[in-house]
Amino acid sequence: MALLTIRPTRLDCAIADLAEEHATPRVEGQLQFLTYAADEHVLFAVSLGLWLLSRRMSATQRRAASYLALNVAASAVLPHVLKALVDQERPDRRVHGRRHGIPVSGKAYDAFPSGHAVHIGAVASAVSRYFPRWKWVAWTLGGGIATTRILLLAHWTTDVLAGLALGASLERGLWAFWQIVSKPRIKPRA
Repeated sequence: MALLTIRPTRLDCAIADLAEEHATPRVEGQLQFLTYAADEHVLFAVSLGLWLLSRRMSATQRRAASYLALNVAASAVLPHVLKALVDQERPDRRVHGRRHGIPVSGKAYDAFPSGHAVHIGAVASAVSRYFPRWKWVAWTLGGGIATTRILLLAHWTTDVLAGLALGASLERGLWAFWQIVSKPRIKPRA
């Protein structure tokens, strides 16, 4: 039993109803494919690959890859902790009858927060910090991928917005920690 139960807002319900009304198997299949871009397993693999590739790059690029990997790892843990404390029924559990391709997502009461959105918030914020000219690309792509969670009825709109905010906040907190642990060390002269 969780410490807190959250109910969807009227706006959440209206958006979910609209998504359900326009769902088709073809569209839902494409959205399911796209949503994997923010899956924690995919992000672990990508960040590990980038980290390995960065070992042959400049010190700045190595730090950026390490910082991205830290954000991916931390953003994978945070949603699991919060889902253990908060119960909220997923919107796809309200669909009765023909599902029109709408998949059944995760555990029934693990709607809050959207883990995918937490990952997106942390990664887009980290990319924005190290590569400011890619900020709009990171947040635009991330926002599009986060929207798939709403359209697939895996999460309420507020779950996704909260997840994005939590991820960005997590990145800001990690940045303070990162500033301490990643400072280049000056070797004393012999």
